[in-house]
Amino acid sequence: MRPRLLALFLLAIAMPSYAMDGIADDPHLNVSPRTAEEIARIAAVTAPTSDFSAPEPFEGNPAGGATVRARTDANAFSQSSGNISFERELDFKVGNGLFRKLWVSSPSSTLASDGLGPLYNARSCQRCHLKDGRGHPPEGPDDSTVSMFLRFSVPASGEEALSDIEAFLLSAGAEGPRARPEPTYGGQLQDFSVAGHPAEGQMAITYVEETVALADGTEVSLRRPEYSVADPAYGPLHPDAMLSPRVAPQMIGLGLLEAIPASDILAHADPEDADGDGISGKAQVVWSFQHERAMLGRFGLKAGAPTVKEQSAAAFAGDIGISNPIFPSPGGDCTDRQAECRAGPHGDGDDRVFEIDDTGLELVTYYSRNLAVPARRDVDDAEVLRGKQVFYDAGCTACHTPKFVTHRLPDQPEQSFQLIWPYSDLLLHDMGDGLADNRPEGRATGREWRTAPLWGIGMTQQVSGHTYFLHDGRARSLLEAILWHDGEARMSRDHVANLPEPDRAALIRFLESL
Repeated sequence: MRPRLLALFLLAIAMPSYAMDGIADDPHLNVSPRTAEEIARIAAVTAPTSDFSAPEPFEGNPAGGATVRARTDANAFSQSSGNISFERELDFKVGNGLFRKLWVSSPSSTLASDGLGPLYNARSCQRCHLKDGRGHPPEGPDDSTVSMFLRFSVPASGEEALSDIEAFLLSAGAEGPRARPEPTYGGQLQDFSVAGHPAEGQMAITYVEETVALADGTEVSLRRPEYSVADPAYGPLHPDAMLSPRVAPQMIGLGLLEAIPASDILAHADPEDADGDGISGKAQVVWSFQHERAMLGRFGLKAGAPTVKEQSAAAFAGDIGISNPIFPSPGGDCTDRQAECRAGPHGDGDDRVFEIDDTGLELVTYYSRNLAVPARRDVDDAEVLRGKQVFYDAGCTACHTPKFVTHRLPDQPEQSFQLIWPYSDLLLHDMGDGLADNRPEGRATGREWRTAPLWGIGMTQQVSGHTYFLHDGRARSLLEAILWHDGEARMSRDHVANLPEPDRAALIRFLESL
């Protein structure tokens, strides 16, 4: 048996039945099998380090050959892969143009740009992912919520008929459906609309400050948010509606995350905590509307999308109201109860079948795949190295897996066979009651979130102009973000809370170097 097949066979023994049939790599990937020699090399190079006296080989290049020089301005996340060819650089730039393009409502003389809404959250991808960085909650009554929105669900009743997709996922080992879109407002609150159509409402946030005392007497104030919908225009929400806030994540390194072999991600999964370490990483299983099969979820705050292309297509449909080959509804997230929205002006009434076609979607996908990860800063600084050791000693690497090696991809040289340092296992983890949105999504419970990649996190202030972290931006600093960790991460959080101030400062310095 070839080494690659043997690895998959052993994985299938350890995982539920969906591991072989459902959780797989993108079938469109042209993957070259790994040799036995490569498997051994990869195991050696990705093994956790125990030497913190100096940087590891290639640690300063977190994206391998795709790493770019760390700029000192706000465009640090907007560079193309460092190993991109001259010919493909043009595709990247055209994709950037589509990513930044402002869509307008139909009918319009600008046929290539109309089809907005009728209900939407933003007029362009760039409006949410400004400078390809991290969004933020509004900083006051006059600040926009454009880089943040609310997801909606209601609990599944258990009496509703399963869709074909739900039935398949259930038969493949996934849990049954636990949530449905809110019947009137759909899957998310859309706070903008074209002329003649009322927006669905406005997200309202209030904060309660809570003080946490660390072991050395340092006091840190954490803000606990509460969310509601002001001025709902289409009637009251369902009484059991579940609201989940989502801040737009940074865009760098997505193509490299997509290129990690599914088997390597699954190797870190331990849903029953068989090793007894308190960490129960769980793979997300989602239905791919692009490939019409179950796949490993990798993208989104609960790993709800399997590929960069499908995540992009879902954002076009749900956030901007732009139909595309994967999500073809011209009304985007409009529901059957929003009849005027569904019958409203759309950009598919001319010769176009979709408001953005597959060529345009592929260009945006290529752009998103190739937003480069900047090089590490101060990687050999003594305090940074000390902070790295604290990170390991605290057990943070149990979820924030430092290293992977990507597939060999002849058709994607930028992502092919790179040693990368994302500091994420891309699995779902229970983060406790404090961070719970109480809204299930696929296999994720209301307490579970995908481990966020940490590369580039130290450049958030430079790129995005703020230091708001976590899924809803509640944390105003990296220390606050750590202190919100609970559930599976409680021991790591308590370790940090009990550190002397110099070690805590070193940990933050290490994170800022990523």
